[in-house]
Amino acid sequence: MKPRVRSAALSGYVPLARSLGIAPEPLLREVGLRPAELSVQDRWIPGPAVTRLLERSAAVAGREDFGLLLAGRRRFANLGPISLVAREEPTLRSALDLLIRHEDAYNEMLHGRLDESEGRSVLKVWLESGEPTPARQATELAVGVFHHVVREILGDRCRPAAICFTHPAPTEPGTHHRLFGPAVEFGRAFNGLVLHARDLDAPNPHSDPLLHAYARQYFDSVTEPRGAALVDQVRELIEALLPTGRCSIEEVAHSLGVDRRTVHRHLASAGHTFSSLLNATRARLAEQLVANPRHPLTEVSLLLGFSAPSGFSRWFREQFGCTPRAWRARRTGSSERTGSSEPTGSSETAVRSTPVPK
Repeated sequence: MKPRVRSAALSGYVPLARSLGIAPEPLLREVGLRPAELSVQDRWIPGPAVTRLLERSAAVAGREDFGLLLAGRRRFANLGPISLVAREEPTLRSALDLLIRHEDAYNEMLHGRLDESEGRSVLKVWLESGEPTPARQATELAVGVFHHVVREILGDRCRPAAICFTHPAPTEPGTHHRLFGPAVEFGRAFNGLVLHARDLDAPNPHSDPLLHAYARQYFDSVTEPRGAALVDQVRELIEALLPTGRCSIEEVAHSLGVDRRTVHRHLASAGHTFSSLLNATRARLAEQLVANPRHPLTEVSLLLGFSAPSGFSRWFREQFGCTPRAWRARRTGSSERTGSSEPTGSSETAVRSTPVPK
């Protein structure tokens, strides 16, 4: 399975591209991404596609510093839930250890290691996309994000001894010097930051021990361990895709960065099919939505991925043994006279999502 990254990795991409005079939509489609995928910060998208997008955008814009410009638009919160904990860590060392130990919580393609010797600490950063794809822009973005984390915690005390890149210097290094200062170096043996060891253990002035405990508890509750079951990932994607009307195994496989046969194989090994997960997810959501009179039944039909209310009504009767209106009336203790009309219709209606093989 291809490594994935949170869509927040491309936070600021669209406005940056437009500011440089290039159209982002064709470039996104060229690498297999959709603009709508960037609107949800916690959606996972294929990492190699992000790498190709950044390289292509840099080429079209004629800007060797494209990845770094994007890093300059990033915020600490773009890392997701882990940013809540990292910001409250007592020292920079513990914050970096957290980000390295849980790197799969925000970027499965990114890897880091902290090496220490002779009063220096070297934070090495590298990417593994599983493809022989140039990654200069993605690498500069990753290093830029880690540099931002260091500055967020150390503030004005942030004085890295060096910011290192393995690739050659750009023709115009102005952006690098503006973001990193004069300590940026090219053609080095690794990508990353060289820090003073004493800075790693300096107290984090922003840390609140009590808030840190709450943040850690929250992070543990929402973070899946590395290698989490693909079944759970498919369930989450089904729930996210149903309201779009594009809930199909092809769409799910696209989001996971694999082909549909891989999804079938993994689900079968766990005793599931895509159809069974789709149906179970619909049934769970239907119970919640139909029981709530604030949702018109025609709206519920769309939220569950049906192209017409009649298809939803037939499916609901098969699942629950009665019509949505009758189910709602029993749950609310009313005749549902003030709500929306009952979905009706006798003609066969297809589900919005692509028909799913059993």
